[in-house]
Amino acid sequence: MSNRGRSVNCILPPHILNALLDSDDREIRRTAVATLTSTSRLRGERTARSIAAVAAPAGGRRTISDCHQSKVLAQATVERGEDDPAVADGSVNAAFDGLGTTRDFYAQVLQRNSIDGKGMRLNGYVHYGQAFNNAFWDSREMVFGDGDGRVFSDFTGALDVIAHELTHGVTEHTAGLDYHNQSGALNESISDVFGSVVKQWKLGQTAAQADWLIGEKIFTPGVEADALRSMKAPGTAYDTPLLGGKDPQPDRMSRFLNLPDTDEDDNGGVHINSGIPNKAFYLAATGIGGNSWGAPGVIWYEALKASSPDTDFQAFADTTFAKAGQLFGTGSPEQQAVFAAWQGVEIKISGASPLSVRLSASSNGTGAAAAASLPSRVDELAGQIKALTKEVNGLRKARA
Repeated sequence: MSNRGRSVNCILPPHILNALLDSDDREIRRTAVATLTSTSRLRGERTARSIAAVAAPAGGRRTISDCHQSKVLAQATVERGEDDPAVADGSVNAAFDGLGTTRDFYAQVLQRNSIDGKGMRLNGYVHYGQAFNNAFWDSREMVFGDGDGRVFSDFTGALDVIAHELTHGVTEHTAGLDYHNQSGALNESISDVFGSVVKQWKLGQTAAQADWLIGEKIFTPGVEADALRSMKAPGTAYDTPLLGGKDPQPDRMSRFLNLPDTDEDDNGGVHINSGIPNKAFYLAATGIGGNSWGAPGVIWYEALKASSPDTDFQAFADTTFAKAGQLFGTGSPEQQAVFAAWQGVEIKISGASPLSVRLSASSNGTGAAAAASLPSRVDELAGQIKALTKEVNGLRKARA
C-alpha cells in the first residue's frame, strides 16, 4: 500500500483556513494561524504515525479521551469506554455516538468489521488544542477540535464529519488511494459519499429527501454558509468573503482545476476537485432511487475495494459501472443509472455508449415487459390500420 494513501486527513481544506487569515477580526486570524500551524506539523508526522499505527482486534470498541485543550494526545484522560454510561461532557457523548453510528453502519450495511475490517478499536479525542478549527483522522484515532466559537463550532456535533474522517481509515485499509491529484480527490469524495450516506442512514432519509450537504453543522449561526460542500450542487455550499468567496468546487470535468501538488495547494486540490465524483454519486443515488445506502452505496463500496492507490476518476467510473453490472445485472436499471451519472459529470464509461447500455438491458431481460407487450401492440396497430382502410374505402365510395 502506498504511504501517500496513509496521511493526516482533515475535514477543513487549506483554502478555507487560508481565507480566514485575511479576516478583519484579529481573533479569527489568530486561531486560523494556530490551526494551520498545527495541521502542517501533523502532516509532517504522518509517515511516522502511520507506521506506528496498530490495529489490534477489539470488535470496534470505543474509547473517548479528553485532551483538556492540550495537543499532546498522550496526556489525555479517558472519559468514556464502550460499556460506560453517558457522561456530563456533551462532546464526549457526541463523539462516542458518532463513532458508534459509523461503526454500526459499516457492520450492518456493508458487513465490515470496524475501520480495518478486523475489529479495529475506535479511539476518539475531544477538546484538542485551544479553539482548534478542525477534526482529523491520523491512521490511529479520530481527533476533534472545539472550534473558535466565532466561525466554527464543536466538530463533534456533525455526524457526517465523523463518518467522513473514519471513512479515510476504510480507504487506507482497502484501495489506499494516494492523497494527491485525482486519486486524492477521489479519496476525499469517498469520505464525503459515506459521510452523507451514514447521516442519511441514521436519519432514515431517502436519496430524494437528503440535503446532500457535508459539514452543515460545524459553522456558527453567524456565518453565512450552508455547509463545507454540497454533493448535489458542488460550488454552491457558500459564497462569503469570510471563507474566501464562492465555493470553488467544480461539478464536471470541463471545470476541473489543475493545481500544484503541494501541501499549500491541497495536494492538487483534493478537497476541491472531489466535487466531480461527489456529483456523480448524487446522480447515481437519485437516479436509482430509494436509499443511498442500498444499491448506490454497495456499488461504490465494492468499487473502492477493487481500486488501487493510483486509481483516477476514469478508472473508478469504469469500476463502478462494472460492479453495478456484476451485482445487479448487465444493463440493469442500477447500471444504467451509474452510466448516466458519470455522463452527467462529463466522464464517459470506457467501451460503453448509451446505445450499447440500452441494448444490453433489452438482451438481458430489462426490456422483458416491453417485449411481452409487443404482440398486443402489433394487434392494436393492425386494428388501427384496418379501421383506417375501411374509412378510406368509404370516402372513395362517397366520391364515386
